[in-house]
Amino acid sequence: MREITHKLATSVVLPDATGRFSDVFDPNNGGVQARVVLGDRAVLDAAVAVAKQAQPGWAATNPQRRARVMFNFKALVEKNMDELAHLLSSEHGKVIADAKGDIQRGLEVIEFCCGIPHVLKGEYTQGAGPGIDVYSFRQPLGIGAGITPFNFPGMIPLWMSGVAIATGNAFILKPSERDPSVPVRLAELFSEAGLPDGILQVLQGDKEMVDAILDHPDIKAVSFVGSSDIAHYVYKRGVDAGKRVQAMGGAKNHGIVLPDADLDQVVNDLSGAAFGSAGERCMALPVVTPVGEKTAIALREKLIPAINALRVGISTDSEAHYGPVVTAAHKQKIENWIQTGVDEGAELVIDGRGFTLQGHENGFFVGPTLFDHVKPTMEAYKEEIFGPVLQIVRAESFEEALALPSQHQYGNGVAIFTRNGHAAREFAARVDVGMVGINVPIPVPVAYHTFGGWKRSAFGDTNQHGMEGVKFWTKVKTITQRWPDGSADGSNAFVIPTMG
Repeated sequence: MREITHKLATSVVLPDATGRFSDVFDPNNGGVQARVVLGDRAVLDAAVAVAKQAQPGWAATNPQRRARVMFNFKALVEKNMDELAHLLSSEHGKVIADAKGDIQRGLEVIEFCCGIPHVLKGEYTQGAGPGIDVYSFRQPLGIGAGITPFNFPGMIPLWMSGVAIATGNAFILKPSERDPSVPVRLAELFSEAGLPDGILQVLQGDKEMVDAILDHPDIKAVSFVGSSDIAHYVYKRGVDAGKRVQAMGGAKNHGIVLPDADLDQVVNDLSGAAFGSAGERCMALPVVTPVGEKTAIALREKLIPAINALRVGISTDSEAHYGPVVTAAHKQKIENWIQTGVDEGAELVIDGRGFTLQGHENGFFVGPTLFDHVKPTMEAYKEEIFGPVLQIVRAESFEEALALPSQHQYGNGVAIFTRNGHAAREFAARVDVGMVGINVPIPVPVAYHTFGGWKRSAFGDTNQHGMEGVKFWTKVKTITQRWPDGSADGSNAFVIPTMG
């Protein structure tokens, strides 16, 4: 059986193996396709020791040369896109088109990092006082770490590692043990692109490795993406250890549909935003809120045939809209939430439980599911399901629709569908959510802006990528200087120093 292990610097001498492993499944057939080695504190210590030696030289490398590594890496990822996408799909289950999108969105942050010399330029004030100038610049923190989730095994590691490395840090990545192969392959491509040994290392592990990272005194900053409860845990433990921490959590994103919206476009958008990647996205759109009874009836009538037309298939099926979910345990969790919705009194319009695919009966498939008449008091509405389940929560007015995402515990993303510019502007200004789409169902900002939610969707005050990412992975040094008049011998003559 294939064994997936760490990607460490060549000089790292691994301590004795822990003997602990985790199975990596093929979601399409339910079988175990590999096992991943689970590391511990001793493995982390060995990796950190090498990173400490390598990082000062990388930080001293001028930003333009660091940018060239990013350019080389970008070209290598593009060259190997098909290999990476198939590897990603084989462990995660998302279809190939989604897998390529996963990697491409991460690559857009690498493109941003290619311009790192420009964004690292500091500030300068001449004549801040009599003969006094003040300037500032950004320096790397030292060693950073990223703890990434299963749902985007290409994009999120690239979001974190790209900015951290481009700004001069060494970086340790702990990917999800459910789909660990793509991060290892990306680290290999970074090395091929010219990244010095020890600057990027991938350590496999579970909670034991996470805790070791959070406690390690030489790791100065940690970036995390995962569920909200774990994000809060990571944030608190990391901050208590004196680290800078950004911890992105879960979501329950809403799509508000006003009566003047183009319902055909809304249904098309919801088909992808709610069910794409089997709903395993923190920026999915699992709640739709039509405003007014007439809008709700018309939207439901259009949604039902569109959802029934969705094709669920194996990850290599080019005709499939989405594939299996990542594990049997996650499939069971989704189906349990569907039952919870039924028990709470929501109307189950389309039931995706019990879906099987001929020839892949043991695969982790969940059919598309639609609920109507979901109420804000229901637990199935309050919590993140993270699966192909769309809930209709009806609202009587614009104000009621605005209140739903604003009062929800999560505040990652929200979308409004309307032709009314004033209504959209009012909604965007007032809604208590971090990322807003106007006729855009998945409002993930482009790489040179920044990604981050509010409330229980994010802990810490600095967002991912863009200039917020640069700020997170660097510290500002400010210098106030005054040069006395005269020469070294104390005379008042203005003398230009020479090398002679």
